[in-house]
Amino acid sequence: MKNLTELSEGEKLEDVHLPPVTKLDLIKYAKVSGDFNPIHLSEEAAQNAALPGIIAHGMWTMGHLAKLFTPFYEKGFIQDYSIRFKGMVFLNDVISLKAKLLEIHEKMLYFEVLAVNQEGNQVIKGTVVFILYL
Repeated sequence: MKNLTELSEGEKLEDVHLPPVTKLDLIKYAKVSGDFNPIHLSEEAAQNAALPGIIAHGMWTMGHLAKLFTPFYEKGFIQDYSIRFKGMVFLNDVISLKAKLLEIHEKMLYFEVLAVNQEGNQVIKGTVVFILYL
């Protein structure tokens, strides 16, 4: 894995692949976040809301995107994080997290970040500004 300081514009960080989404993941997230919306926990509630099944909390997926930068916590920090939800994440989906370096301005690294499902569909797209300690 390349160090952040060795990346050039257009290069990508190593993808992070999450295990399949489980109901237990969503129950745990609901407990720590306080978001007990039943569409995230009950098949019946999801179907009553015209959804094909239980969906993961958007913020659960968004939070995982930070894992792309975990190996570099000694090099800097995420200063800004902006995303757009593009699709839903369902039980058993396998999400891949991706980051591509767009620009470098002194100590500021601008990344495009994506979360995509096993079918290659984007579920989140956004940007991260990572500041190096240098």
